[in-house]
Amino acid sequence: MANYIVGDLQGCYDELQLLLEQVNFNPINDTLWVAGDLVARGPKSLEVLRFLRSLGDSAKVILGNHDLHLLAVSLGLFKIKKKDQTAPIFSASDKNELLDWLRHQPLMAEHDEFVMCHAGISPEWTLIDARRATKEIENILQSDQWPWLIENMYANQPDTWSEKLEGIERYRYIINAFTRMRFCFPDGRLDMECKLPPKQINDGSMIPWFQLDSRITLEKTVLFGHWAALEGYEGEEVIGLDTGCVWGGCLTMLRWEDKQFFTQQALS
Repeated sequence: MANYIVGDLQGCYDELQLLLEQVNFNPINDTLWVAGDLVARGPKSLEVLRFLRSLGDSAKVILGNHDLHLLAVSLGLFKIKKKDQTAPIFSASDKNELLDWLRHQPLMAEHDEFVMCHAGISPEWTLIDARRATKEIENILQSDQWPWLIENMYANQPDTWSEKLEGIERYRYIINAFTRMRFCFPDGRLDMECKLPPKQINDGSMIPWFQLDSRITLEKTVLFGHWAALEGYEGEEVIGLDTGCVWGGCLTMLRWEDKQFFTQQALS
């Protein structure tokens, strides 16, 4: 029995299957953890959704920013972008079932020894805060209020956490921290714009969220994706798994039990 954690899939279905063959993944005994951004940019987002849904309890899936955007497109809030290559989802006979399954996924999944989220966990949160935050969003996404949440989530403010935040401002911060965050300013405020690798920001003006001095230490390792420019990251308390498969890099998977990494080069 093993737990396999994989970075952003973004429709790279064939590479995922090759990785699973490489590790002899068996859904009867093993669990596949997917760090969000299941869809967009790659050629087979529909196949990814169908496959992960078919795994049932053998897959632990969380939402990334592209997955939430897919739900926004499904509501007619945005048109399908050609570069996202998600059009086949909307002409599929099982479209409604897949989208309903997707919005029932959380923003964070937890193992006894690690937590998995798409972008990261706010440096201002304890693990208890993070659990509460993901549950708040999960409850709304699984209710009749979910269109309201998706329609109003697009903004970069507030960029600082406070327990006093209420309503959409509170929910927006939670979504941004879990699905969009990369850098923070030295005072802990979230930056929502910069996608560069940290080595190109060497003046101290911004700091990766996981290297902020004031970051609250969690008692579990944080596994995340989202930041392809990192080209993977392995620290004592955080592991980044997005190695840019959809951009011509590779798909990276970690077997938790022995901390072994497996990679599959992009096929195109």
